[in-house]
Amino acid sequence: MVITSSVPSMSVLWSAMNLLFICSRNRRRSPTAEVLFSTLEGYSVLSAGTSPDAETLVSADLIEWADIVFVMEAVHRRKLNRRFSALLRTKRIAVLGIPDKYDYMDQGLIYLLRTTVSQHLKV
Repeated sequence: MVITSSVPSMSVLWSAMNLLFICSRNRRRSPTAEVLFSTLEGYSVLSAGTSPDAETLVSADLIEWADIVFVMEAVHRRKLNRRFSALLRTKRIAVLGIPDKYDYMDQGLIYLLRTTVSQHLKV
């Protein structure tokens, strides 16, 4: 009898860097970033929003999970600091400076995401 485990090996568990992308409503910018960067080897990627009506509302669990938190605008960083200041003390936060004027998967948005995120990651 062969017993297989569904639990990844420890090297797999610790090899990925967890990236969290944050915008307001989690409908255009951060989901685009999630799709764009989720194909990169060595990274696990999620997205969320700061507004109460966000598709996925940012939570303490998501902040704890993330190694790097990318926010689209400085206002998102301020909102996160108000809600999760204790959790953010040990987190790296990058403000990308991408305004809310792009549609989901817009080519201009994709270009800006690749350009700004590449300054923080080895991609």
